[in-house]
Amino acid sequence: MPTRTDAKDDPRRDFLLKALASGMFAVGAFAGAVRGARAQVLGRRPGPLPAGRSIYSLRGEVRVNGQPADGATRIGASDTIRTGKDAELVFAVGADAFILRENSELAFSGTELLVRSLRLATGALLSVFGRGPKQVFGATATIGIRGTGLYLESEPEQTYICTCYGEVEIAAADDPSISERIVSKHHDAPRYVLKPGAAKRIRPAPFKNHTDLELTLIESLVGRTPPFSLFDESYGSPRRY
Repeated sequence: MPTRTDAKDDPRRDFLLKALASGMFAVGAFAGAVRGARAQVLGRRPGPLPAGRSIYSLRGEVRVNGQPADGATRIGASDTIRTGKDAELVFAVGADAFILRENSELAFSGTELLVRSLRLATGALLSVFGRGPKQVFGATATIGIRGTGLYLESEPEQTYICTCYGEVEIAAADDPSISERIVSKHHDAPRYVLKPGAAKRIRPAPFKNHTDLELTLIESLVGRTPPFSLFDESYGSPRRY
């Protein structure tokens, strides 16, 4: 079962969130300061990747098509990626960007840099997608998407799906008639899709194991921003889950 330290226990993210909440950034210099602070928290300064580059950051054992990966490895829309224990890969393919967690196996289908579908056989994946229809497959679920943010955990017994924003059609992998359409503005309706035999195959789930900061980071790799603020308009402090 994929595990992930909760955001409140991650000192890198906690630094940025505390800084934002304390008002240490002047309003006029907010955008530049946030970029600089985010670079301290998450590595080098986020932004669109240079031409010819796929990987923003890599930690631990990562293999692309069976070969060890490094920062110069190119990732295309027909490649397979595996991560080992305590590994993580932050990368982009065309207009789509991803964070692949530890102990995960991800296979793309497409041409050159145009991803048409992807399959998360096991593990956890945070994704943001450009325009156009795509299919996403977990162990027990199929998800049809159009330009959305999506977090997925794939296990033999169930698939966890959070539509961070956008519209998706979720279905049981073995029975497309068991389905639900989700329209989400901000993590509104996470779901579990259970394996055959469960009394109710699609069930409500909690929000877990991913953050708005991570979504902002990977959207920046493809030159976009997410359709929400890092701030809670009611309280003026960063959103926490």
